[in-house]
Amino acid sequence: MPRRQDGRRYTWRRGVDPRPPAGSPAAPGTEPAAPQDVPPDSVVHAALYRDGVRVASPASLTDTYRQLRERPRTTAWIGLARPTETELKSLAAEFDLHELAVEDALEAHQRPKLERYGETLFVVLRAARYLDAPEEVDFGELHVFVGADFVITVRHGAAPDLSAVRRRMEDSPDLLRLGPEAILYAILDAVVDGYAPVVDGVQNDIDEIETEVFSGAPEVSRRIYELSREMVEFQRATRPLVGMLHGLMAGFAKYGTDEELQRYLRDVADHVTHTSERVDGFRQALTDILTVNATLVTQQQNAEMRALAEAGFEQNEEIKKISSWAAILFAPTLVGTIYGMNFDHMPELHWVFGYPFAMLLMAAVCTSLYVIFKRRDWL
Repeated sequence: MPRRQDGRRYTWRRGVDPRPPAGSPAAPGTEPAAPQDVPPDSVVHAALYRDGVRVASPASLTDTYRQLRERPRTTAWIGLARPTETELKSLAAEFDLHELAVEDALEAHQRPKLERYGETLFVVLRAARYLDAPEEVDFGELHVFVGADFVITVRHGAAPDLSAVRRRMEDSPDLLRLGPEAILYAILDAVVDGYAPVVDGVQNDIDEIETEVFSGAPEVSRRIYELSREMVEFQRATRPLVGMLHGLMAGFAKYGTDEELQRYLRDVADHVTHTSERVDGFRQALTDILTVNATLVTQQQNAEMRALAEAGFEQNEEIKKISSWAAILFAPTLVGTIYGMNFDHMPELHWVFGYPFAMLLMAAVCTSLYVIFKRRDWL
């Protein structure tokens, strides 16, 4: 395993550094290439470290390249946020980054992964943060290039807060002295630690949803669906990390990773596994809650349909009674109407028993109709 000039071994080592040392003459027949001046708009922070201590804070990529050449045995940590294609191409030319990795970092929307291009390690991470006000999970994307003497972070989104990671590393020079791999560990640790508030927030959301489900809140189905989609994204962010960290741990012996750093990485792997299991549990819980909610909604609909059916039945009974009494009252009205006509020549008009006969006829018809309706349970 090759060693640096300060006696430490490289964990990830580039091949032959194409950059000539500071002050050395250029190769015969060639002229030193002028560094491309790149606008620092996307450069969030850049720093050079030696033996765990910051020795420079370049203001732009051009200054970073120059000072990295002039200061041997230093490590550059360059942080960018949504960089332009020009900036990434400048970094690729300076640090010999693979074009596929650069393309991924430029386009974003990548799944978490760990790939090695020659002596450069390329890591894609999905960070997450919980937003209290809208009660939702916001996801960010982070691309990390790790080489022998450089770390480049390309951030798409608000998370994670790498300034806190930088402060932590600068406050721990013994850890920062371990080189670029230690910075990668700190970034992984920050991303994984950022999952904890998200897990707590989602747990609270699920508790609230359970209460809303059994209280019959009308908007709970939509909330369950939206949270389920967020958990799918959360799974996509956490599950691949388990395999990635195990892949890193598998290369401990091959790349001579420091033993203390090995312990730190194993601790991060344990936290990722725990988080991934919690997220799987959340998805299952949301599925069960959605099933229970569908059952409760169905029961509520059945109860409403039963109430409507009962109301309809009662209405029909009332209509029967009204119709029966209407028919009963219609019979004497018909007889009375006929005998109330003002005609001189009508049968039985001057009959002595006409009035009693009409009354008996009306009573008989009404009684018959009443008996018939009563037997049919209309009355």
